[in-house]
Formats: sequence, structure tokens, C-alpha cells
Amino acid sequence: MDITLSEILELVGSLDDTSGENTARERFRRFLAENVQEVGQLRDYISECLRIAGTQYNRALQDLVNHIGRFLGFGVTFGRYQGVSSEIGFDGYWISPNGFHIVVETKTTEVYAIKTATLLGYVNDLIDDERIPGWENALGLYVVGRPDPELKQLENAIIAQNWSDKLRIISVESLLSLAEMMNEYDMSHADVLAVIRPSGPTIDPIIDLMARLVVPPAESPETPPDNKPEGHQPLTTEIDTSYWLTPVRSDDEGTAEDNISTLVQTEHIYAFGERTPGRRHIKPGDWICFYATTKGVVAHARIVSAPRKESRPSVRHADRYPWIFDLKEESLYLDNPIIIDAALRATLDAFKGKDSNKNWAWYVQATNKISKHDFNVLTRK
Repeated sequence: MDITLSEILELVGSLDDTSGENTARERFRRFLAENVQEVGQLRDYISECLRIAGTQYNRALQDLVNHIGRFLGFGVTFGRYQGVSSEIGFDGYWISPNGFHIVVETKTTEVYAIKTATLLGYVNDLIDDERIPGWENALGLYVVGRPDPELKQLENAIIAQNWSDKLRIISVESLLSLAEMMNEYDMSHADVLAVIRPSGPTIDPIIDLMARLVVPPAESPETPPDNKPEGHQPLTTEIDTSYWLTPVRSDDEGTAEDNISTLVQTEHIYAFGERTPGRRHIKPGDWICFYATTKGVVAHARIVSAPRKESRPSVRHADRYPWIFDLKEESLYLDNPIIIDAALRATLDAFKGKDSNKNWAWYVQATNKISKHDFNVLTRK
């Protein structure tokens, strides 16, 4: 169903806590239950929530996060959008068939101070209400839409207050990845619990590792240029040109956009790791575009050298990304990304014959060789 979240919200009306079978809140939640059956649809709607500011989209994000809980095999109780003294104010309450309970608080961003006592209080209230047997069967889970890698205030607070056994943090991107792995790779609900329960305060690093392990490798050219000398080389002819899409994620040292700006625009380079798909196959004359995770394609450039092993201070985690290659003809559009939504995916060669609402994260989770047509669409060339 190729209908945008904005169109759905326009139809259901203003989301609020008005009770009743035919309220905007219940119409929206009913739409999710009856029509959003693919993780790819969820990813599109959540991306839209994170791009558009406003109370309506913040509340829609809360409901969409709860809908992910259904994909993960939990029984889900939706919470209120605004708390009242007469009810426990959780955003979501998930119950596992195995008897484990997760109380969810959704945050669009962690820029503002978050009091851990609030979520702890919700769990304690549910225990007092005898809906949860005890803390040994429960966790509080923060789901963050736009984590700020420079702040980490929520993680620091959990560690400082010694609540690592009771509270967890996960980005909505990683929660979606977990749902995609469960859908695509026969991961069970018990496996989901095995990831969430024993981890440290932040679950994202574990899921990032899992996602990298299951993403299929990029298509390889027929003649891989393994023995090319280092440095600049003659550019390939148009018929030999390859086109690449590579993802860039925010991390604990800064945002994806900052990383792209520093390396691509200022340093005129980019860096790959030892196991980056396509690293052995990129060559001078190829084109590459850069996908900022959850936002869209934000830059492209032409490759003018084969990768060479070199340490550069400007490369984050340089020990993990030691293969440097040079760029030219860089074009950045950080404030006007090309959004890979269902409508755009329907025009791409990579999705011909595929349901554009099904899982599509495979296209942007690892470096991929793409067609010239797709590159032109993704870069507005």
C-alpha cells in the first residue's frame, strides 16, 4: 500500500488520548494492525516521523515503535500520549510469551534531559499493580529516534546510577534491524530476548554487529582489480565505470553528516574497512554515493584512486577503516537528502520484481554496487 504516513494521519485526524472505538488514536492503531504487515513499510513511516517535526509525528512514532513490538513477537499494550495521575504513564507495555515484560518509553531525541526515575517508576507501578511479577522478569527500554552520539547522557545516567540491570537503550534503527533479521533470517522471539536481556545499557552495538554479519555481499565485477598499484590511476572508460552506494552511520564520535562533510568535502577522501563489500573492486573512474542512515543519500563523488592502506587522523576509528581512496567532483546536499521511500524504490532497478514494502534495509546496510540508472536516481543526476 503506497500511502505516506502524512496521508494516513490526515485521514485519521489529530492523535490524542480521547477514548472510544472511533477516535483518531484507535483508527491509526487499527490501520497499523490491519495494513502494516511488512517491516519495510514500518521503516518508511518511522523515517517520515523523524524527518517531520511536530506533536502529531511524535505521537505516531510512539505507536509505530509499539507496532515493532508486535513484529518481534510481543503482546503489546499501547500507552497514553500524555500521562495522567490516574493511570500508569508508560508509552508501551510489551509482554513476551515467555513471561518477560518490557516497559517502553519512546523518545524522538535525547537532546533534552531524560529522568531515568520516570521509567523505573512505571515498572515499579506495574509490579505494585501485580501485572509484573518482579524486576527479575522485567526491563525498562528506551527507544530513541535520533540518538545524539555526542551526548550519550542517557547511557551515562544509567551507568552512573547503577541501573544497568534494569534499563536498556536502543535506537529505533536498531529495533527495526532486529525486526528485519527476525523476518528474513528465521530469528526466533527467544533470540530477540537473548539479545536484549543480557546486554549492557546500549543494545545498538550488538545489533550493528549482527546486521553486518547477515547482509549479503555486494555484487562483484567480472574482473576484480586486486593487483592494481596504489595511488591515482587513469580513469576508466564509461563502459567500465561502476557505481556504488555506501552507508554512513552516526557513532560515538559524531554524526554521519559530519563524517561525510569532513572526509568527502574537506579531505577529498573516503575510507573502507578490511571487510567492506566492494573494497577490492572499486577503481578510478567509479562513482560513489553516500547514504546517511535513516535520512537518505546526501552526497556523491567520483573515485580517482584505488584503495591504499594509510592512517589518516580525520578518519574515525582509523584502525577499523584503514583503506583510503581519493575523490573528486564531490557534491554534498546534506540539508536536502534523496529519501529512499517506497515511491522512489519503485523506480530503481534493484527493486524490479520486488515488493517495495518488504524489507529493503539490505540495500542500504552495506556497500552495494548499483546500476548507473539507480545511481542517477539516487543523486538527481
